[in-house]
Amino acid sequence: MNLLENLTPGSLVASGLTWDHPPLRWEPLPGGGIRVTTPGVSDYFQDPTGVTRKDDAPFLWMSVRGDFVARTHVRPTFNSTYDSGVLMVRHDMLHWAKICFEKTDFGTTAAVSVVTNEVSDDANGVDLDVADAWLQMARVGDVFGLQYSLDGISWRMVRLFKLVVPAAVKLGIVAQCPTGPGTTIDFLNFSVEKRTVQSVRAGV
Repeated sequence: MNLLENLTPGSLVASGLTWDHPPLRWEPLPGGGIRVTTPGVSDYFQDPTGVTRKDDAPFLWMSVRGDFVARTHVRPTFNSTYDSGVLMVRHDMLHWAKICFEKTDFGTTAAVSVVTNEVSDDANGVDLDVADAWLQMARVGDVFGLQYSLDGISWRMVRLFKLVVPAAVKLGIVAQCPTGPGTTIDFLNFSVEKRTVQSVRAGV
């Protein structure tokens, strides 16, 4: 089920979704989904060099307990380096992980992952020369798999990792703009299934 379908500011509370660091504005898209206008220089990143500690991008989340499979379909406007549509799981400021469809500092757009356990471990994945992409996160206990897809059907692994967090976590979508003056990110779909995958690596 697309949790963003028919979502309006008036129906937000009833949907079980909550904003941390609300965006400048957001609006429903025709046919489902939302368009998020994010402020500039907003991100989640605990720089291992200690230069940057950011924890302030718009994050629309719900509370989820136990194993799950979450997906989002994102169509970012890539105005500046690191502009991204994101799927994120979060315990607190120092324990979280995200998979992004991001404009990289190499001039590409790519599936990027960040795992933060006190500090952030940042890794660029495959370059994606497309306007929109699907992102997936699967949890089995304290093991997480991150995947991407071009069609929402066939999934490829981005990252497999262990992150010790409580059973109940925040899970949702992020619109980030770490270096620029702001941008818009379209989230066409966001879904969460309470199930345990057979292969967390493959996400199925």
